[in-house]
Amino acid sequence: MDLSIAALLTQDGITNGAIYALLALALVLVFAVTRVIWVPSGEFVAFGTLTLAGLQLGRTPGTVGLLVAMALVAGAMEVAGCLRRGEPRRIPGRLALWVGAPLAIAAAIVALAPLQAHLAVQVVATLAAVTALGPLLYRIAYQPLAEASVLVLLIVSVAVHFALLGLGLWFFGAEGSRTPPFSSATFTIGAVNVSVQSLLVVATSLLLILALYLFFGRALYGKALRATALNRVGARLVGVSPSFAGALTFTLASLLCAFCGVLIGPITTVYYDSGFLVSLKGFVGAIIGGLASYPLAAAGALLVGLIESFSSFWASAFKEVIVFTLIIPVLLWRSLTTRHHEEDE
Repeated sequence: MDLSIAALLTQDGITNGAIYALLALALVLVFAVTRVIWVPSGEFVAFGTLTLAGLQLGRTPGTVGLLVAMALVAGAMEVAGCLRRGEPRRIPGRLALWVGAPLAIAAAIVALAPLQAHLAVQVVATLAAVTALGPLLYRIAYQPLAEASVLVLLIVSVAVHFALLGLGLWFFGAEGSRTPPFSSATFTIGAVNVSVQSLLVVATSLLLILALYLFFGRALYGKALRATALNRVGARLVGVSPSFAGALTFTLASLLCAFCGVLIGPITTVYYDSGFLVSLKGFVGAIIGGLASYPLAAAGALLVGLIESFSSFWASAFKEVIVFTLIIPVLLWRSLTTRHHEEDE
């Protein structure tokens, strides 16, 4: 291996690590606020790529059907909940939020699909459609079990993962899709060719991470999520709604995953089940951060990207094994150095 090859592998590793970092942040965010290990995050990545690919082909993506179905289920649950609590006056407002808004997004995408709009418009429509699935999923699958144990929530996450896999196959089909690169330009630094596509991936990931930092540090809703992550009971006592915090958390996490899907579309062919392996690598980064530290999770994800890149050169057949083996020493170290506390009921 010479310096030019090492530089190319480093470039690929940083590009992949930037994507894994966004996934790791989404996983840490969801776990910190809701105690949910978000196994289905990979499906949202795949849905992001497949939705954008469908729009670029002038077809209505399968996300529309999934969005409509989940909106109707969430609306029915909201109506039942309002009637059970004796609050029928709240039904119109809840239906407008949980049914009206998703259906409006779906209708806009149906109208936009045959127009072959500009790429930026298609990306915004993709992010809107996939992000809207996040709070709907939380309302349907997780909110009724918000007070359950972590183990129960993990079992629910695994079940949701398999359900979304089947729905993804139904709505998107078994064919893979790949989106055109945002830029095919390259330039040379020394003896290394640097692609503008890689720079765009890294730059947009950094900008999104910075936006999240500002959101959690400056915005009122971000501080509410931080309070919920630190102390759910205390946050509830000062007026932070657990259901609102959960829905907002899943909205942000879905946005991050959809953004990852948009970014990886030009890099690799994505199938309905491709997101699971990508999300597992983000999960390794989140584990390095202890599912609690955002900076450590991002750094761990970057390390995963670099190790994966160099492993593909030295031992391509075992690169996945090498990456996932990283979990073992981290878990051993944390099990030896962290005192276990029973979860507060």
